[in-house]
This record gives sequence, structure tokens and C-alpha cells, in this order.
Amino acid sequence: MNIYLAPMEGLTGNIYRAVFNKHFGGVDKFFTPFLPVAEKGALSTKGYRDVLPENNAGMKLVPQILSNSAEGFLVMCDRLAADFGYDEFNINLGCPSGTVVSKGRGAGFLAYPEELDRFLDGIYKSRYKISVKTRIGMAQPEEFVRLISIYEKYPVHELIIHPRTGKDKYKNTPNWDMYAYAVQNSRHRLCYNGDIFTLEDMEKFKAAFPMADTVMLGRGVIADPALPALIKGGKLPDRQQLTDFFAELCDEYAKVLSGSTNLLHKMKEVALYLSWRFEGCEKTVKRIKKAKNIDDFKAAVFDMVLNGEMTV
Repeated sequence: MNIYLAPMEGLTGNIYRAVFNKHFGGVDKFFTPFLPVAEKGALSTKGYRDVLPENNAGMKLVPQILSNSAEGFLVMCDRLAADFGYDEFNINLGCPSGTVVSKGRGAGFLAYPEELDRFLDGIYKSRYKISVKTRIGMAQPEEFVRLISIYEKYPVHELIIHPRTGKDKYKNTPNWDMYAYAVQNSRHRLCYNGDIFTLEDMEKFKAAFPMADTVMLGRGVIADPALPALIKGGKLPDRQQLTDFFAELCDEYAKVLSGSTNLLHKMKEVALYLSWRFEGCEKTVKRIKKAKNIDDFKAAVFDMVLNGEMTV
């Protein structure tokens, strides 16, 4: 099974990827959180750090671009290719954030199939390998029938499908009927994305789609960074391995984030995902949420990891 790490804004940037890959591994391909199109392909400081090859050593990285302009998308591709040597890119047609959707980008672009068709016609005239990360529609699952017919017109390098609508955001459950429709009606290489949090979830998916060979994991990896290796037959993580991972992640973020408040905010988000894997730790989780300084925060996290009941 090929395993990809999903692009998650604020979570799976270059620092997380590097520390994760050092301590756990198991991921075959990584995707950057979306890079918005800027004039002449200019990158923010954060975006520059995220795609810099030396910050992604030992990883297959694909920049994900957020755009509804074929010209803007290709300007970004040209810049990333010229400056860093990238030749594979991903178009974000899945982000359900209100600020993204309101501008007709991400999942919001799916509501305009004719414009989307013209956009794809423009970007697939380029020399690059371009994959698509899509939802099954903006408002209704049935929109996916039209979307598949559009994707089938182009040489999509990979079609990564999160079978929810943009309106769903992360509510409800992934629509496996629509994913099955893609399996039956698409000639493209498919990758499934959505709600694989445990080994049991993975087994259920494999039972439903025995020919599937690629999945993209997001929140499941933040909650359990050992999940990709476990899916591939690895061992359960040692508790010390988890604390070492978390401590190094905190140290690396401290180098680039200004002030303890920003560091706490960043690390609390990661820690609260991690808490999904531990039972009977309600009081400790409250300590994590209420921590006012990094030392108290770390102490609470390490208490949870070292003494909590770990689930798989």
C-alpha cells in the first residue's frame, strides 16, 4: 500500500514532515499545504521554507497550489521548477474553508464545472505532471458524475479523492458509493483520502476496495504518527519514541516561531490530535489545554503519553 501524507494547513509543513519522517516514516509521498498563487510566483517566507529541498531531504515532496487561474497556476509551477527543480504539482480542489470557497477556489471551484474544465485544459497543456486533489462536489454528491467526466478528459497524473462535499467540510462520513463510482468510471490512478484513523479503519477500506493501492492520511497521522508504518506491518510505537518525537517537534518549532504563545498554540493543536490515541486521560488533557507555559505543557503531554492507555 502506498501511503501519502495529506496537506494540512498549519500542521504538515516542512518542520512536521522532517521530524515525523525521522522518527516514524512509512510515508511514500508528501504534499505541501497549499501555496496560494502570487504575482510572478513569489513565495512567502513560510512557503519558501516549506519547499526548500534541504528542508525536505529524503522525502518525495509535491507542492500543492491553490488557484482558479490556469495562468497563475502555471506561473507558480514555472517558478518552483526553475528555483527548486520540481516537476510534479498538485491542484487543490478540496479545501472547504469559507475564505477559500468564497473566492471560487479549493472545493469552491467545483461549483463551476465549465470554468473548471477550461482551467484544466489550460494547465494540462504544460510539461508538468499534475495531480488533482478533489472533493466529490461543492453541495451535492451527485455533482461528482459531472466532475469525473471532466477529469477523464485530461492526463491527470493522480486523482486523489476525498469523498465528501465541500459543504460537508469534515462532518458526516465519506461517501464510499461515490468513490466506488470513480473506481468504476475513471481511467486514472486513484488515491483515497478520508477518515482512516486506525488499523481497523484501514482494514475496512481494504475489504471494500481490495484493488486499492494508494491512500492519503491526514488527521490520522497527526493523532498517531506511527499509523503509516503500522499499516505497512510495523510495530506499535514505543512510548519513549512518541515523547522523543514530540520534544524534537517542539524544539524545531521554537526555532522559527516568535514567542511562547505562538509555540504553545501550535503544539497544543498537535497534542490534542495525539490525545485521540489515549483513553482515561481527561484530566491530563485539561492540563494540556490550560497550560500557560511550555514546561507545564510538555509535562502534561509526557504524562499522557507515558501513563495513558494507548489505543491502536
